[in-house]
Amino acid sequence: MRDASSHARPQRNIPAAPTSAPRFLALVILLAALGALTHPLWGSTRSAAQNTPTEPSPVPSLPPPPQETSLPSYPITTPTTTPPAPLPIGIVAGHSGEQNGIRDPGAICPDGWEEVEINLDIAQRVVDFLRLLGYDVDLLGEYDDNLQGYRGRVLVSIHADSCTPPEASGFKVAHAEDSAIPEEEDYLVACLTSRYQARTGLSFHRWSITPDMTEYHIFYTIDRGTPAVIIEVGFMGGDRDLLRDHPDVVARGVAEGILCFIRGETP
Repeated sequence: MRDASSHARPQRNIPAAPTSAPRFLALVILLAALGALTHPLWGSTRSAAQNTPTEPSPVPSLPPPPQETSLPSYPITTPTTTPPAPLPIGIVAGHSGEQNGIRDPGAICPDGWEEVEINLDIAQRVVDFLRLLGYDVDLLGEYDDNLQGYRGRVLVSIHADSCTPPEASGFKVAHAEDSAIPEEEDYLVACLTSRYQARTGLSFHRWSITPDMTEYHIFYTIDRGTPAVIIEVGFMGGDRDLLRDHPDVVARGVAEGILCFIRGETP
């Protein structure tokens, strides 16, 4: 029987596989060297970054306050024309003045008292009273040239009635029979009637209004757009005391009637 050891396959001397340890060690050494080189630079950069003071964040600024908006300025222009002044008030002293060089006394009483004297006195008092209130007033004669085409806020012709019959008393007011402005002139008549009657206490003598009043020549001389009336302030016979001794009362009654019309009062 053979020895077992003589039949065993002879073993080869296999060289040991090369190990990777040397390469790994070399890589580690290389990285270490690189780290040593870069550390100072990185460290200084980091240190500089740490030592650099951080600037505070800027505080946001508030928006500026809104500016006041001024309105555009325009040049002030002065009007080249002034508004027209109010028309004047016309007061006619009945029968005053002359026509073709002839004086007209109006009615005459047996004692020589002339109507024109009453008319002038009362008309002047009416003018003075209205002027004191600031109104522009014209005192006009019966045949005044200024009556031609006259334009006014109102025109009142003042007269007195006759001395006969001696017991007759009262006043009357009338406008043109064919008035161009009947509504306005009706209102003027109403104002004068109510205010004059209240002031003087005289009654309205409606039935003695004659064509001499409704066809009064001045109505057709002035501008037809001017409200106009004629007033007989009383009878020279029956109302003599009032007309002669109290002319201020008579004038006040006429003026208040005019003011009623101008101011638009209720008659």
